[in-house]
Amino acid sequence: MMEIRKKDLSPRQRDVLNFIQSYLDEYGYPPAIRDITTGCGISSTSVASFHLRKLEQKGYLRRRPDISRGIELASTIDKEEASIPLIGVIAAGMPIPVPSADTWNEIDSGDFIRIPRALLAGAENVYALKVKGDSMQDALISDGDIVIMESASVVENGQTAAVWLKDEKEITLKKVFQENNRVRLQPANKHYKAIVTSINNVEIQGKVIAVLRNL
Repeated sequence: MMEIRKKDLSPRQRDVLNFIQSYLDEYGYPPAIRDITTGCGISSTSVASFHLRKLEQKGYLRRRPDISRGIELASTIDKEEASIPLIGVIAAGMPIPVPSADTWNEIDSGDFIRIPRALLAGAENVYALKVKGDSMQDALISDGDIVIMESASVVENGQTAAVWLKDEKEITLKKVFQENNRVRLQPANKHYKAIVTSINNVEIQGKVIAVLRNL
């Protein structure tokens, strides 16, 4: 096992983190707080809890109060989860204006969400958008949901995509159907009409690969 040496940790915090890793390597499950107290020579369980809180705040571990021995190291979490940028809001109703098409390529907003890595299924250049509107509700995409998008410039007929309408300078979330020289942007709600426009007026910004429901 490689000893953990991080500059932003106090010597005691490094001891606790190294003990947790050693315990996991030996037993296959995380230590209890009393194990940490004894193993690191800490005076009380409350002091051990203090150091665990500091390690959690610094992103080195996650504590789950709902289960016994609920300590997860960041290295384990990173294998199971991915952090992706939440770059804005997209309309699933009538299109809404955004500053420019370039907006959707700027993914350094600072807002990130963590999702199960399995949802990505190997996709690259992934980002998230919050849905505004109910035109896609019959496709199980409702107002307030988060859609996970893979950057793409083309999609197959029937796929749900973020579509930039060049003339209108608006972006919308719809099912895309190419019909000769036209594109039909089809809602999934009978109360909304399809948007039919020239193929030259359409720029695909990304395709939906997963949906996080707002319950």
